[in-house]
Amino acid sequence: MAGGWRPPARSEVPPFIVMDVMAAAARIEAEGGHVIHMEVGQPAAPAPSTAIAAARAALDGRIGYTDALGAPSLRRRIARHYAEAYGQEVEPARVIVTTGSSAGFQLAFLSMFEPGARGALANPGYPPYRHILTALGCEPVLIGTGPETRWAMSPEALLAAHRDKRLDGLLIASPANPTGTMMDAASLGALIGAAEDAGIRVISDEIYHGLDYAFPAVTAASLSAEAVVINSFSKYFCMTGWRVGWMVLPEPLMRPVERLQQNFAISVPELSQIAAEAAFDGRAEMEAVKRGYEVNRRILTDGLPGAGLDSWLPADGAFYLYADISKYSDDSEAFAKAMLEEAHVAATPGVDFDPVDGRRFLRFSYAGSAEDMREGVARIGRWLGGR
Repeated sequence: MAGGWRPPARSEVPPFIVMDVMAAAARIEAEGGHVIHMEVGQPAAPAPSTAIAAARAALDGRIGYTDALGAPSLRRRIARHYAEAYGQEVEPARVIVTTGSSAGFQLAFLSMFEPGARGALANPGYPPYRHILTALGCEPVLIGTGPETRWAMSPEALLAAHRDKRLDGLLIASPANPTGTMMDAASLGALIGAAEDAGIRVISDEIYHGLDYAFPAVTAASLSAEAVVINSFSKYFCMTGWRVGWMVLPEPLMRPVERLQQNFAISVPELSQIAAEAAFDGRAEMEAVKRGYEVNRRILTDGLPGAGLDSWLPADGAFYLYADISKYSDDSEAFAKAMLEEAHVAATPGVDFDPVDGRRFLRFSYAGSAEDMREGVARIGRWLGGR
């Protein structure tokens, strides 16, 4: 740029590699290729018909701003969801509607942490956690996980890191991305309890709740009145492009987050909020979609060993399989690129999620159709068989 100006260091975060994979796949498709998309965590199914119908009806009227905290009727409906899904009472006054869970993380980090704060994250984990923290002048602290804790963070590991150098926050995800692993109530409660006893503030990413297969997901709202809960309509309700999520906050954070929301977004688009409220009436459709994910999960777990990939982390929930490719490669980026170019199967290299050991893993999303999953397994088998 003129004058030698450079963007500030806070903007120099790593790319979200899955988006680069999507772009590469799109180029192949533009040239006439047929790509099996297993890279992105985006449901193939549309939003519930109830949500679409409500949005269409709303288009006949005025669409404007809502309260910065969200439409009151949607906040009440989200609060009711906690009673229905978890048997947990949540006051509507503690609910704020956000522009997807991504805005929830930004609002949470800004309202909870000063620049320089240190936030603990399980490794592997969702990359924007650490990238957003970095951009806000905070320090992500990666805590390794392994088979002894079913690839979830343990209280012992958290407290060891805290003793080494003070931690200010902890972000938990169950089901987790990229692994699909989950924490049961005892494990989650022990981790939250250890954090709060040590003065570490807790954020729980619950975006994949509802997509649980091994056992029911547990909300942090039932374990702590101080934890910040973040969720979204993107995954279970198949509403990624509508960009609407929510937070459940402890009362002291309500006004700070409201002020930030007023200035950053004014409000979440009203049309998306109208659709989101109606989505709760489409749960029967969404449960059918979930059953489809379970079928896809079996297609991968039954078919990938025969295709040459026989080791992955426990896939308890979400719609991901995190597979070990180390017998073929120690460079997951190169492996994923070759598989896309030669087999036309798109998956995300593990380095996106784990800068330590991610070079030996790939993440496969099984959010697509069963037909695509079967074809993906077949293509991988032919490709690996010819290597």
